[in-house]
Amino acid sequence: MAVTALTALVPQALAQDPSVASGTHPAPDTRLGTCEAGRLCLWKKPDFAGARQTYELATVDIESCTPLPKGGDAQSLANRTGRPVTTYQSAECQETGEFETYPGGGTWVPRSPYQVRAFKIWEN
Repeated sequence: MAVTALTALVPQALAQDPSVASGTHPAPDTRLGTCEAGRLCLWKKPDFAGARQTYELATVDIESCTPLPKGGDAQSLANRTGRPVTTYQSAECQETGEFETYPGGGTWVPRSPYQVRAFKIWEN
């Protein structure tokens, strides 16, 4: 009985959403956040929205933990430093929480899988 009811609902769902019925889906908004060459850019909200913080090699110690300002975090980022960058869930760059390394050639991450609270820029 449950299978019959579910099967009966599928044609109704297809009829109500033309994109499902036609097999086409709207293209996701892929607009990248603005981030100048040579910088690491971090946004407060997903999809490059909210307040943006920028860091450059001249103002950051290489291979040292750089915490975001007190109470700060980021949910999207762009790495245009030319060097790998590791972002950390921990404000102390502890590897007991989540962390991920992104290549430096131009990486945009619209939705970090965790709240970024610190980062390290690596030599290579």
